[in-house]
Amino acid sequence: MEQTKCLIIGSGPAGYTAAIYASRANLHPIEYSGMQPGGQLTQTTEVENFPGYPQGVDGNQMMMDLMEQAQRFGTDIRMGEIVEVDFSKAPYVCTADDGTQIAADTVIIATGASAKYLGLDDERKYNGQGVSACATCDGFFYRKKTVAVVGGGDTACEDALYLAGLAKKVYLIVRKPFLRASKVMQQRVMEAENIEILFEHNTLGLFGENGVEGAHLVKRKGEADEELVDIQIDGFFLAIGHKPNTDIFKKWLETDEVGYLKKIDGTPRTKIPGVFVAGDCADPVYRQAISAAGSGCQAAIEAERFLLA
Repeated sequence: MEQTKCLIIGSGPAGYTAAIYASRANLHPIEYSGMQPGGQLTQTTEVENFPGYPQGVDGNQMMMDLMEQAQRFGTDIRMGEIVEVDFSKAPYVCTADDGTQIAADTVIIATGASAKYLGLDDERKYNGQGVSACATCDGFFYRKKTVAVVGGGDTACEDALYLAGLAKKVYLIVRKPFLRASKVMQQRVMEAENIEILFEHNTLGLFGENGVEGAHLVKRKGEADEELVDIQIDGFFLAIGHKPNTDIFKKWLETDEVGYLKKIDGTPRTKIPGVFVAGDCADPVYRQAISAAGSGCQAAIEAERFLLA
């Protein structure tokens, strides 16, 4: 069995930043990059809101930069996934998908969250070409254009309102005949002049030559008055929630009802000493690269302090 002072589970801005700080603190961290090395940003074409890139940067390139920076200071970055953890006693034994077992004095969990999709083939086809699961990341590219947001909860309404400040028109595609969002959010959406709510609509598919140009919808699916509807759009935003990648930790750590890991007093600490969280797996609110990177820094500093105590 291998041993390490610090094991980082997951990559992306949180994991790589934690690795940079931990390796500079001579913790000689081992980092397992997970099934999607680089995290959600690798599915984003252009990142314009991360400080230090005045001209913007390709999401994949940015993650490569962070990975190389972590490796420069000595992080042992490995492909693969941690599939089982035992937090019953320290050192904590974590098992990788190839059977490797690592006993870690501290563990930083940075496994991120995955956006929920409708499951349409067209979502994959147009990923990065008009399909997005992050309005605050990609909304800027749709200034004075027409977009659609899918969802009926607070997140969907927030995204629709955010996009309404940029886009010419926003369609809000809602499966049910009502919004699930809070009353104040419902009112704001209803009052927005350039938001049109399409109640009882389901998305069947997307179309377009060089990116999304429109969506095929069905109104009142399965009813006698079922109707096929096409709308012309330039962007298609998913806002039906995120699933934090935390299943293997639920036996040991507290989560909210969705599965986000709970932190103690807003710090990266968890109820298990020496186990810390960073990034989107513990952040249902902001979900930005910069906030994830900041939390990775915090987790690594906490791990270093824990080891010195």
